[in-house]
Amino acid sequence: MQKQLIECVPNISEGRDLDKINEIAHIVETVEGVKLLDIDPGAATNRTVITFVGEPDHVVKAAFLLIEKAAQLIDMSKHSGEHPRFGATDVCPMVPISGISLEETATYAHKLGEMVGNKLNIPVYLYEKAAQKDERVNLANCRAGEYEGLANKLSDPHWKPDFGPAEYTEKVATTGVTAISARDFLVAYNVNLNTTSTRRANAIAFDIREAGRVKREGNPITGKKMLDADGEPLRVPGKLKAVKGIGWFIDEYGIAQISYNLTNISITSMHVAFDETCKVALERGLRVTGSELIGLIPLKAMLDAGDYFLKKQNRSLGVSEAEKIKIAVKSLGLDDLKPFNPQEKIIEYVLNSGKKQLVDLTLTDFADETAGESMAPGGGSISAYVGTLGVSLGTMVANLSAHKAGWDDRWEEFSEWAEKGQDYKNKLLALVDEDTNAFNHIIAGFRMPKSSEEEKSARVEAIENATIYATEVPLQVMETACASMEVMDAMAKIGLQNSLSDSGVGALCARTAVYGAYFNVRINAKDIKNRVVADDLLKRAKLTFDKTIALENEMIALINEKI
Repeated sequence: MQKQLIECVPNISEGRDLDKINEIAHIVETVEGVKLLDIDPGAATNRTVITFVGEPDHVVKAAFLLIEKAAQLIDMSKHSGEHPRFGATDVCPMVPISGISLEETATYAHKLGEMVGNKLNIPVYLYEKAAQKDERVNLANCRAGEYEGLANKLSDPHWKPDFGPAEYTEKVATTGVTAISARDFLVAYNVNLNTTSTRRANAIAFDIREAGRVKREGNPITGKKMLDADGEPLRVPGKLKAVKGIGWFIDEYGIAQISYNLTNISITSMHVAFDETCKVALERGLRVTGSELIGLIPLKAMLDAGDYFLKKQNRSLGVSEAEKIKIAVKSLGLDDLKPFNPQEKIIEYVLNSGKKQLVDLTLTDFADETAGESMAPGGGSISAYVGTLGVSLGTMVANLSAHKAGWDDRWEEFSEWAEKGQDYKNKLLALVDEDTNAFNHIIAGFRMPKSSEEEKSARVEAIENATIYATEVPLQVMETACASMEVMDAMAKIGLQNSLSDSGVGALCARTAVYGAYFNVRINAKDIKNRVVADDLLKRAKLTFDKTIALENEMIALINEKI
């Protein structure tokens, strides 16, 4: 069963006092199973976005502690900043990451809201998917009037908090109100302009954001508002769906920005928002100089941005993950105002930080690890890595061919082959570590206790399951490496002929990977007790082996003929 993970992204109303910020943020690390991913303070907004992740109950506990600590250290009666706000912990959204639905996440938002309201006596409004009233779905409605309007808001029965006190007390004057939600992944994204004018930044924001601007008679700025039959203002919608935005001036940088909330990046991506802003800015006589990512972003969003700009350059999409991220950062100007470190800004990278993997070692360290006294990494991991090198060579030839002068009309053809190569490469790289992990599971099985009949039975079952898996992994290496030979074969036939030898070496590496992994399938399969399972795995392995040898012979003959 997939592990349930929730991300929590509280925004606290302190962006200048780093001691306070760190004390508030790091309290989440006192909860076992919670990982603090990011702390992103903003001096001009006097606001910090904190991101942490964990299993639902752990996240609720950590969020409660953070809200409690923020209430102790932040006095809202003394707060000022550019960003709309009404509480020490202004908002606390909870986001489903894996194994949990948005609806289930909302139940945890309710649980947190009840704890904050009842135990901390802080008024709580539930918004977005956690909202219990339609007019509270939109955060802007909940926060209307901001901190300065809380006394009036809390005295209005219509705006009675979902949890906590419904009166403006001395304590509430210092803590303010907290809005808690469950929502889809939101990207907070600012676009930098070559102007100091907030009004002009706002004009662009109104052109872009889904809500657009109020429709007026005559002058679009000073004209009379046009109303519908119910007396509500008519609006001119903006260009992009699932986008909220306002313009502001950031004293810290001395420029105006457009601050966007991209509420569904599968509808409007970061790169589309950026490009459309560039177009509108030029129409208004302004220029975008770069952009700024607040908090974290999924890896896919960065890779999609890299692909988008590579396509605009008529360049192969079959380049490495690191290269795509570099293209995205430079194209979006994410390093315009300060350095952009992917290891600190991409959620998957932050989650995986600190995990020791073979594929992260240097070539020398990998060789030393293999040559050491430990039995792992062994032949299975080495076979997977040799296969990785083989398809990497084939992918290189595809990328060289896509970039060849005079072949500009064929770049997409070779890009498709390079993308296939990258997919094979990534699968084989993952199998380098997975083969070693599978071996370690067998060792763990043998180390299980065997004092009672029940323990003996559990131990036998664990060893059998681990042995089957340790046979399946090298079989995956065989099948992936064999399939990857299509890239080398195609490049030998239609790719850059000056790199014919590279295609050949790639094919030989793939063949070696298959042959080596075949040894591992056979030696592990002999220890499987269920011979029906073992025979099926051996049959698949033999078919893959025979196919690979035939492909190798064809390629060697082709290369020898061409050379």
